[in-house]
Amino acid sequence: MRLKISHVTEYRYDEPAHFSLQRLRLTPPSAFGQKVLNWSLHVEGAKPEVEYDDQFGNHVNLVSLEGEQRVTRIVAEGEVETENRNGVTGPHTGYCPLWLFLRDTGRTRPGKLIKDLIRTVNGDSELARMHALMAAIHEAVDYMPGTSDTETTAEEAMEKKSGVCQDHAHVFIAAARAMQVPARYVSGYLMMEGEAEQAATHAWGEAHIPGLGWVGFDAANKICPDERYVRIASGLCYRDAAPVSGMRIGTPGEKLTVTVRVEAQGQMQSQS
Repeated sequence: MRLKISHVTEYRYDEPAHFSLQRLRLTPPSAFGQKVLNWSLHVEGAKPEVEYDDQFGNHVNLVSLEGEQRVTRIVAEGEVETENRNGVTGPHTGYCPLWLFLRDTGRTRPGKLIKDLIRTVNGDSELARMHALMAAIHEAVDYMPGTSDTETTAEEAMEKKSGVCQDHAHVFIAAARAMQVPARYVSGYLMMEGEAEQAATHAWGEAHIPGLGWVGFDAANKICPDERYVRIASGLCYRDAAPVSGMRIGTPGEKLTVTVRVEAQGQMQSQS
């Protein structure tokens, strides 16, 4: 499937900002199951500082803006060709050893509710248990925007019984690691049926399965990622894969607006 993606992030400041430094993870890689046909990333008025691949293999652009700014506008767009691999993204590669993905973070530390959830998960193989875990999380945590934020932990999402895709991913990762299965957080895009325009990027978890490598599990939608998904970045939790992060000097507040548009192109739409 050929997907056309437009991702616009806009910050409007209450008072002019005098300096800001932005770390952008907004460039999808050409990898197992996806091929980037063209891609551009632009920040109006920004000065490129450095461009590199981090320890998780994510492509990072670091840009700075100086002078009085009332608006920062970040535009990422392009086309990616995808195929359905039933969630399989291939063997582990990169600088980080596989055992690192068993390590908890503040957002993925399992508490009593996640440990209780694990006791309900059964299966005759690691793959079967991960599918059962995905289904259990889908039932336990309702998709409900506005009930969590980027600092919400997996255990807090279980307590609230609600959250967004980021929370489903964190719960999956926390539970999988507690089951001694390496797991990681993935940020990306999803083409939603009948809804080209969205208010955010998407997120899901991946578990490392012997014989298959990394396999994606989207507990928010109870499905392994298919050709409608595009991976951007990955890491131990949201912090490592956040599309935009950084700092600024000279303003007390801001209003953030995000618009994401993902749609199939041409005759490839019939495969969706």
